[in-house]
Amino acid sequence: MSTPEAATQTTAPTEETAGHAEETAGHGDISVGVQGASGSGEATASATRITPGNALRPEDIALAVSRGTAKPSEDVAEFALRLGDDALVLAQRLGHWISRAPELEEDIALGNIALDQLGHARSFLSYAGGLDGRSEDDLAYFRREHEFRSVEIFEIPNGDFAVTIARQFVVSYYQFELYRRLTESTDATIAGIAAKAVKEVDYHRDHSAQWVQRLALGTDESRAKMIHGFKVIWPYVDELFRDDELTGRLSESGAAVQPSSLRADFDRLTGEVLAEAELDVPQVQPAPGGGRRGLHSEHLGYLLAEMQVLAREFPGASW
Repeated sequence: MSTPEAATQTTAPTEETAGHAEETAGHGDISVGVQGASGSGEATASATRITPGNALRPEDIALAVSRGTAKPSEDVAEFALRLGDDALVLAQRLGHWISRAPELEEDIALGNIALDQLGHARSFLSYAGGLDGRSEDDLAYFRREHEFRSVEIFEIPNGDFAVTIARQFVVSYYQFELYRRLTESTDATIAGIAAKAVKEVDYHRDHSAQWVQRLALGTDESRAKMIHGFKVIWPYVDELFRDDELTGRLSESGAAVQPSSLRADFDRLTGEVLAEAELDVPQVQPAPGGGRRGLHSEHLGYLLAEMQVLAREFPGASW
């Protein structure tokens, strides 16, 4: 977990690329000012910084938590834990593609997306741990399966490349809508994390959408694999947008949004890409889910065993 944050920042899109993506996304300019951990904000702040010239890093959040200048409520901590677990589990899945992707450029691209997700996980987990004094590493490496709050779409196996692209397509469009709304959170730290993350997942959207079109409009074999990929992934889409008591309370306070409120924009924007790729939305039965309550498939246990083994074998080790 304690990887240099600079590594995650190298994957963010340039302003020119981000601007082009924003125009095509239909949401206009997302470079909005957000409040920093201290509670003060400036309207001129870019979407990737809480104040001009100061990127919001996991280390900054951990320091603010230790000093008592940023402390989440119990509800906000649980919400941050959910988002952190989503990003952490996805980062672990995507890391598996390094040296296995169909071409060298994709090795690098998927590795960079994994690093972005890891950066988001570190930020959210650092903040969530502020409730009871646990660090990001404590939460990542020393919890058991039932203590994780990620939804099932993140933990299912990668499958072939088309299945991974189908998941990336769904997840990136979902995360973009979520983080875009969270930049207006009344919780300053959540808003700061989201403002940095939304720029990065905007690139993830573009990457996945290009691959969907490339595979769907390529050869007969690549098209068949892309159709199959969406059939594998689509049963897990509904769980991303399910409301519960926690999101209801946070929505009322302005700290978060109801997941169901993201669905219309998600459907519209993903539908546009699928239409261009001459693909239909799969008609499948939704999976039961339960990840937000700690109910997971058998796949998460194997993933955590691999991810946590070193920290558990050598607790407290450093290098």
